[in-house]
Amino acid sequence: MGLKTLLTTHISASDSHTLKHYQSVGGYESLKKAISEMTAEQIVNDVKNSGLRGRGGAGFPTGNKWGFIPKTDKPKYLICNADEGEPGTFKDRMLIERFPHMLIEGMIIAAKAIDSHQGYIYIRGEFHKGIRIVETAVEEAYKAGLLGKNILGLGYDFDLAVYSGAGAYICGEESALINSLEGRRGHPRLKPPFPAVSGLYSCPTVVNNVETFCNVPHIIRMTGEEYKKIGTEKSPGTRLFAVSGHVKKPGIYEVEMGTPMKELIFDICGGIKNDKSLKAVIPGGSSSPILTAEEAMTATMDYESIASLKSMLGSGAVIILSEEADLVETTYRLAEFYSHESCGQCTPCREGTHWVKDLLHKIKVGEGTEKDVELIFSLSRNMEGGTTICPLADACVMAVRPTMTKFKEEFSLRLKKEVSVSH
Repeated sequence: MGLKTLLTTHISASDSHTLKHYQSVGGYESLKKAISEMTAEQIVNDVKNSGLRGRGGAGFPTGNKWGFIPKTDKPKYLICNADEGEPGTFKDRMLIERFPHMLIEGMIIAAKAIDSHQGYIYIRGEFHKGIRIVETAVEEAYKAGLLGKNILGLGYDFDLAVYSGAGAYICGEESALINSLEGRRGHPRLKPPFPAVSGLYSCPTVVNNVETFCNVPHIIRMTGEEYKKIGTEKSPGTRLFAVSGHVKKPGIYEVEMGTPMKELIFDICGGIKNDKSLKAVIPGGSSSPILTAEEAMTATMDYESIASLKSMLGSGAVIILSEEADLVETTYRLAEFYSHESCGQCTPCREGTHWVKDLLHKIKVGEGTEKDVELIFSLSRNMEGGTTICPLADACVMAVRPTMTKFKEEFSLRLKKEVSVSH
């Protein structure tokens, strides 16, 4: 366990974003293998055998997702979700800027697997540098015969377009992303139907995350069975973790799944900043419930371990909080984010996130009461568990309620005005 390079093997190369460098280290060889030697079914089965799970947040088995695409004469669409907007998450941006051809190769292989001939990279509008790099990489791929008609003369056609979003966090949800691609407001859709049956332009559609696609060329190169030997049985492979907060060496680290969180924080990242004590860890982006220091020291970086602690590996954002962290302030800021990013389509989310944010502000400035705390918990119960079309309201609840429960004393002190507060 520990650090293991797969996606980031050539991160030190200054020209890793270019086609010339990518091909010099074996890039697009997996594509040749997939198109010339493998059937669509074989590609899907190889990805299934690898155990690859989506790296965007939900962790759904990738091969299974591809297998849901029906056999139909309708066009099939492939979409890369590069709308990385979860607070604390920045690993996909690195992949976009440093390894765009790895992403493109993974998408072409995935396209062959589901018989798609049109793909889109939906990229966050604020990623100005990344957009330019990806657009240049797509142009390079077209000129080299790696995209378009009759790829590499092997008889497969696939076109790829880059689409810049407007920076709405809600468009990270796949059906809202699809609406945005169609020129509509980025509102999530009711499910069913699911995108695999009726997605973009009411046609079968697969949406995967940047890191998910970047794993695909490696799986095809080494075979699914070999890939599954990395990591744990139920969480195979490596994972990119964006580590931030009160840690000595923040950054993006590729580690083998199953690596102890203690090793990630204290060995790989150098420990807590200013040699303070660890107070808490948000293990998978702002929507994953917080872990106490004691829980974090028992956790391993895989889906099952984090789930056993009633949290999620999520988007791979590990936020470290030391003894100096003000968790009332932290919780308020997260609630403010979700209130701002709610699309307003569903009443429990539109009103609930707003009220939770305002009540937390009262507590933050020392004007809150026990009734305000009770009201936050009451609102939370009405916001979660399928009361809304998408999970944004649930995400707000998971960012707020576990922290208020596990660190109740910190909130109680603020209510009693026993510590200094600022307006």
